[in-house]
Amino acid sequence: MFPATDVIPVDSMPCQRGVADIRTLPGHKPRLLATWLVIATAALLAGCASTQPATMPGSAAAPVAAQWHAPLPHGGQLGDLSRWWAQFDDPLMLRLIEAGQQVSPTVAQAAARIADAQAARVAQSAALLPSLDASVSASRGRPDLDTPVGTETSASLQLGWELDLFGAGRAAADAARARLESSQAGWHDARVSVAAEIATTYVELRACEALVRQAEIDTQSRVQTAQVTRLAADKGFRPPAEAELANASAAQGNVTLIQQRTQCELLIKALTALASQDEAPLRRELATTTGRLPQPAKLTVTAMPAEVLAQRPDIIAAANDVLAASADSDQARAQRWPRITLAGSIGTTRIASGGISTNGSVWSIGPVTVTLPLFDGGTRRANAEAARARYEAATTVYAARLREAIRDVEEALVTLDSTAKRSEDAAIAAEGFERSYQAIEASYHAGTASLFELEDARRSMVAAQSAVIGLQRERIAAWIRLYRALGGDWPTTGHKEHEDE
Repeated sequence: MFPATDVIPVDSMPCQRGVADIRTLPGHKPRLLATWLVIATAALLAGCASTQPATMPGSAAAPVAAQWHAPLPHGGQLGDLSRWWAQFDDPLMLRLIEAGQQVSPTVAQAAARIADAQAARVAQSAALLPSLDASVSASRGRPDLDTPVGTETSASLQLGWELDLFGAGRAAADAARARLESSQAGWHDARVSVAAEIATTYVELRACEALVRQAEIDTQSRVQTAQVTRLAADKGFRPPAEAELANASAAQGNVTLIQQRTQCELLIKALTALASQDEAPLRRELATTTGRLPQPAKLTVTAMPAEVLAQRPDIIAAANDVLAASADSDQARAQRWPRITLAGSIGTTRIASGGISTNGSVWSIGPVTVTLPLFDGGTRRANAEAARARYEAATTVYAARLREAIRDVEEALVTLDSTAKRSEDAAIAAEGFERSYQAIEASYHAGTASLFELEDARRSMVAAQSAVIGLQRERIAAWIRLYRALGGDWPTTGHKEHEDE
């Protein structure tokens, strides 16, 4: 469904003709050889560069759906995702997300991978340039009995350059550049993942607190009912079985309350660890809005999948992995062709011996070394085939990431649509069951309803109220999944955000 366009390999035939042209240049005198070689090489490099197409992955030929199949929230209006978390009415959640990103080991490791990739890119780019080394030496001695003591000093510059005739060096530089882009995308993906994890934990905690509040009210009601029933049973107005049932119901309510509180405690521990916060101050901040779920503003998404998927860091990383694998394949093929290296040096030397000193400049051009691979037992061919296989695997991964991205967005949209449709009915149900419970409770105290009816009405009311809280949690979680599916706050102007930081 998502085919990837094949990367067109560099045509090495013009480069081969260039080598032949060098051999037929007029004037094979040694003093002109280096000059002609440099001129011909420059022209040859320009020719080879012009024949190499831009290696683009299958994004252009990997069509995605023209529109979402799932209903879009709020009509699919365009929205800005860069300030996603600021659109929630909960500054504490935003602060915890920012704190968690700063201390996350995943983000730190991703930043370290950027540094490694940057170093590799610099090294591969530098390999295309000539190398220049300076050396200084001094010696004093008497080499034999007939020679007076003498001193020799020298200073020189050594130049070396491997001509990248067949593009192996350029391919390596391209691969390193693509891997740098991929590592930068990985850094953003790590930030998005950490933000989504902290936000999800925070929402779970707030929903848990809301359920604790409901459990407290329910447990208190059960205890009061048990007390009233016990008094009525002691006076003979209620059978003892009802008193036992009421006590059992109160005990069960207390079990549920303790269990819910324990879950909240675990979520606080998790949030403390994720955001690297002191637990006592965090508890005080959480207590100011206990049980209140963060409500997002009317967040919106674009109606075109290709536009929103373009900002997903994992998609960008997969695309750059394809570019890197393509460049690796080019490099492996180019290494099967001859290599040409130039060398030269220039320096000054002074020799002083027996009161006589001699000084002057020394220089050399060459040697010009041509390394022609003749036999390696098939190593280079095998490396080229392996690189090609890695490229094909990278294109498959890229296409799979596209399909996965569309699935993630579609699932989040389906959940948002479902929660929106259920919200009104859930609220009506919770309100109706609460009124029914209040009526049956009044009838029970008047002696016209049984405890079984009261407990049944209580269970229905608690279940409906819990469903409302669960529905709110599910809807906010769907927004968070959509944030994750759309790539979070991936900057549209490139990767300068991380470079500035």
